[in-house]
Amino acid sequence: MTRALPPTLRRRLVRNAAGIASVCSAHPLVIEAALRHGAAGGRDVLIEATCNQVNQDGGYTGMTPAGFRAFVAGIAADVGFPAERLILGGDHLGPNPWKHLAAHEAMAKAETMIEAFAAAGFVKLHLDTSMGCAGEPAALDDDTTATRAARLAAAAERAASDAGAPPPIYVVGTEVPVPGGAFEALDHLEVTAPDAVRRTLDVHRRAFADLGLEAAFERAVAVVVQPGVEFGNTEVIAYDPEQARDLSAALPDLGDIVFEAHSTDYQTEQALAALVGDGFAILKVGPWLTFALREALYGLDHIAAILDPEETGERLPEALERIMLEAPGHWRKYYPGTPAEQRLQRHFSFSDRIRYYWPEPEARAAVERLTTRLGDREIPLPLVSQHLGHLYDGVAEGRVRPVARELLIASVTRVLALYDRAIGAAL
Repeated sequence: MTRALPPTLRRRLVRNAAGIASVCSAHPLVIEAALRHGAAGGRDVLIEATCNQVNQDGGYTGMTPAGFRAFVAGIAADVGFPAERLILGGDHLGPNPWKHLAAHEAMAKAETMIEAFAAAGFVKLHLDTSMGCAGEPAALDDDTTATRAARLAAAAERAASDAGAPPPIYVVGTEVPVPGGAFEALDHLEVTAPDAVRRTLDVHRRAFADLGLEAAFERAVAVVVQPGVEFGNTEVIAYDPEQARDLSAALPDLGDIVFEAHSTDYQTEQALAALVGDGFAILKVGPWLTFALREALYGLDHIAAILDPEETGERLPEALERIMLEAPGHWRKYYPGTPAEQRLQRHFSFSDRIRYYWPEPEARAAVERLTTRLGDREIPLPLVSQHLGHLYDGVAEGRVRPVARELLIASVTRVLALYDRAIGAAL
């Protein structure tokens, strides 16, 4: 049985649920799947953009916060998702995209960014100023981190007020890895100590108070902690409630705060339900959703080759391999090993660095060629079984129409449904 949730969190995020999945993706099909699934179940949907995906400079998606809001709202209108049930959040908002600059320059840019998020009506803002800028240590001390976070909160408060947007709710604290994924091996993973959580909240409360932001800190709903879950290229660290027992036991003493867990991708339904029941009410998921999309795309590519054996031209995996080799910046430092091992990771790693390439014009064109080639042709059930086995039951039972686009949506929805079941089981 999950603990009672703080009133601000219940009112602004989860309504009558035990928790909520935070969809961290800018892929249009992932967002469509999340909104269609939410509409079908009458659920709120929380979609978050990271500071690297979306910022005033466009991020790697090319979208500003206002642009991202319009992008998501357009998809919501297309699928009939109620606007009042859409919750937008900003993740890891801080100087990370500009940490190569001096601190005063990077923080000035971070202020401009969070002002844009708040003015665009993003309700949930995760303040993350833990990373050092040029000439600073890689990780900053708690007091400096909190002081900078409070500065960003002040900017967000002003911008929301000036724009007539709702006052934001805040998430504080951080974890390893920073947005983008883990660099190191997973054999040094440690659960956050309760004392570290208390100190994080205490220093942020004081830093907010120093700027006269006590009312804003009352809207802090969660602290990011490490519950002992993570994934790498080929491995997943599963949640172990016993390892997180002390952390979970500290939650009742923290006031109206819950835990936010990042990197919950690839956990089992049982593990996700245990996380929510232990107080980790906000579960971030991102790479798993685009991984599921890539699984379906590659399965459809195999199916297309079987249905049209005379068709010539570049296959989808070949196109993505060429695109990734021509622009290796998104994967090279994350994928060690021999050339053969790197090739395997480029396409099949749980870290799913391939997700950064789907917005590229050539990648979009390759996907368009595949989906156009298949069109609305119904795919025979034996081929679904062979190449999209995880969708077999849905097709066989008539819940999923066996055409390319619906199969792509269904592959993502399958992951989202797992989170819903886990959250429901924690009630």
